[in-house]
Amino acid sequence: MQDFARVWKSGKPEKSARISFASPELLWKVLTGKRLDLLRALCGAGPVSIREAARRADRDVKAVHGDVTALLNAGVLNRTDDGRIVFPYETVKVEFVLAVA
Repeated sequence: MQDFARVWKSGKPEKSARISFASPELLWKVLTGKRLDLLRALCGAGPVSIREAARRADRDVKAVHGDVTALLNAGVLNRTDDGRIVFPYETVKVEFVLAVA
């Protein structure tokens, strides 16, 4: 509610970041179950090392490194100047359209 009040008072709508995928298949290829679990572990954590991300997700560092690379390439994660990774979003909304071919 505080965010709404701040935007209402400023009179300017805030832009939200959007990441688009060419197809639902590509979306699910990038956002696998393990990667979604990793994002949950990183949500709100701020910048962390890959080793810390693996610890938070209770996974092997090598496997997390591969997932982090894929998520960085897709623009879902960011890398800080000191080499740590960060999931910079508070909310994720997945939306796609299925239509008759």
